[in-house]
Amino acid sequence: MGISIPAFARSKGITRTRSEAGSGVYTSIDELIGLEATACDLAFLRKAPVRRLLAGRHESRMRGRGLSFEELRDYLPGDDIRTIDWRVTARTGRPAVRVYDEEKDRPALVVVDQRMNMFFGSRRAMKSVAAAQTAALCAWRVMALGDRVGGFVFGDEAVDEIRPHRSREAVIRFANAIARHNASLHAASETARGADQLDLVLSTVAAIAKHDHLVIVISDFDGYGLDTREMLLNLSMHNDVVVILIYDPFLLELPRKGDLVVSGGALQAELQLGRGNVREAIDSFARKRGRALRAWQQEMGLPMLPLSAAEEVAPQLRRLLGQLGWRQRRR
Repeated sequence: MGISIPAFARSKGITRTRSEAGSGVYTSIDELIGLEATACDLAFLRKAPVRRLLAGRHESRMRGRGLSFEELRDYLPGDDIRTIDWRVTARTGRPAVRVYDEEKDRPALVVVDQRMNMFFGSRRAMKSVAAAQTAALCAWRVMALGDRVGGFVFGDEAVDEIRPHRSREAVIRFANAIARHNASLHAASETARGADQLDLVLSTVAAIAKHDHLVIVISDFDGYGLDTREMLLNLSMHNDVVVILIYDPFLLELPRKGDLVVSGGALQAELQLGRGNVREAIDSFARKRGRALRAWQQEMGLPMLPLSAAEEVAPQLRRLLGQLGWRQRRR
């Protein structure tokens, strides 16, 4: 997993412009809508072990109503009253509901980062484009499964919210918001970095996703900290949370010569990769950051899926979801 450079970066003598839309520098609404067919075989469900009399073909990784009882928990506003366990309620004096491990209708919120720190790519695509494609694929698949889907698209300053709906039009609105934020990224941007934007968006998500949501966070996690960790942990207490970490492998495979120009818009810096101490400092920072984020998976039980911007998105996402061997923390 790589480090985030909060800037547009390029090799000396190479420039990229917004006219290169579709070449990996920018995405478009047409491209994101066109991913609908590609998303058809992404698997948020796994085959169920045949251990029940009424076992179906699939078992949800998520929680909700279904055939197999999982646990009792306190009633929360919005819960279906049909799930209330009246015996337990009478015995304890507090409303309690029964939770099962299959769900036919689960709201999903897809959170996608389109800040300036995502406008970096060494080959194939910018991280911002990889994140946009990942978000669209997830949204199309959730809709195809019959669930409501919405999300948040955030840049360094603005945030667009699309409330969950069970319709193709909702996904198109979401894709349009992604494409609009993506098109606003450019090398000469003087917009102040929104290092705290991720935490601000997660706090809004937490206010909406009180329980039994699927929350998919797609970002390089620039600006993360202890508050980010705590918000994700709290979200995962009553929801299913999947984190997709977008990275570029360049900083883990630094060339031994040449220069890299990094720009935040108003300022530029030249990194001399031929100098060993420069390469070592960058490499150490990138690997330390990667280890810290990977530790969240062990500490919190959150699936942390690393997705490279240097490779095609759909096959990676298909493979990562297929290998996802996690069970949600018991609440």
